[in-house]
Amino acid sequence: MSDALTDMRLMSRALVLAQKGRYTAHPNPCVGAVLVRDGQIIGEGWHVRPGAPHAEIMALDMAREAAGATCYVTLEPCAHHGRTPPCCEALVAADVRKVVVATPDPNPLVSGRGLNHLRQHGIDVVTGLFADEARALNRAFFQRMETGRPRVVVKLASTLDGATALDNADSYWITETAARHDVQRLRAQCDAIITGAGTVIADDPMLTVRSWPGGPSSETLSQPLRVVLDPQARVPATAKIWQSGPVMRVTANHTGDDGIPTETRFVRQGRVALLPLLEHLANTHQVNQVLVEAGATLAGAFLQANLVDELYVYQAAKIVGPAQRSLVDWPPLAKMTEAHALPAPEIRRIGRDWRLKFVLNP
Repeated sequence: MSDALTDMRLMSRALVLAQKGRYTAHPNPCVGAVLVRDGQIIGEGWHVRPGAPHAEIMALDMAREAAGATCYVTLEPCAHHGRTPPCCEALVAADVRKVVVATPDPNPLVSGRGLNHLRQHGIDVVTGLFADEARALNRAFFQRMETGRPRVVVKLASTLDGATALDNADSYWITETAARHDVQRLRAQCDAIITGAGTVIADDPMLTVRSWPGGPSSETLSQPLRVVLDPQARVPATAKIWQSGPVMRVTANHTGDDGIPTETRFVRQGRVALLPLLEHLANTHQVNQVLVEAGATLAGAFLQANLVDELYVYQAAKIVGPAQRSLVDWPPLAKMTEAHALPAPEIRRIGRDWRLKFVLNP
């Protein structure tokens, strides 16, 4: 096998390892690493969760001794002291001969510094192998680092004729169990969930991540920050969402002492300023990806503001007829040419339902 094919095979293995952290590593990126010497894999690793050893360290620990080895890693080795020491220093100390990196790290604390440190210590560094695949694996992390705002995913569910609920507000359940398990996978990849006061008052949800068949155990899943947009402070302190993990209330003013973390600076003229809120979540709370699970009005507001990067629509094989509520709510249009055009969706059958994934921002 040629050197090029060998490099591709080993970096592909590193990408597979990196995917093991997709439900637990955030807000850190998913990273995989493979150590090879004399054509044999001597160590492998991936980043499991914040505070845990990075992928390169796990691989070095497995190898025990890595002098003269080549390390294939999906993201530039870190060069700063965070919860763990710099990986680039560990690779130098282990006397690794060569490091093949899929893509540089966009984090300003790292970007280029890890690669330069390796080169300054005589290590051969190659970059760019499967760079697109490595970026795609950490699309939300790259977006936060490069734009200052998180990736926004909106999740909706409807019947075949577009109903999200009956006129009497009954919506349990539109989709079947398999689709609801898929939503848990989606939640588990997000750092925050945004919802509105109307949804909380009507459904009293917790919006927590729960385990699903074949997925990680509940103990290994971190709970996302639940952000409730409640400009008029209508949600009672007894709501379940306040009792079940990290939360943030966004309201116009708050003078009580109910212990609920509250932000008041994002409500302007009775409405929540969505972009400043997103930037706050990215910069202050390290939120890479936000899931919007809300009613038609808030979902429509995100779409109209062009803040949606991905739209998931779970469509049930059910028809309810005219007594229904629509998928999104915004001012009526005068012409069909004013419709919000979406790209062609990725369509996947999940149980008896269908999932349509629209990627608005690749």
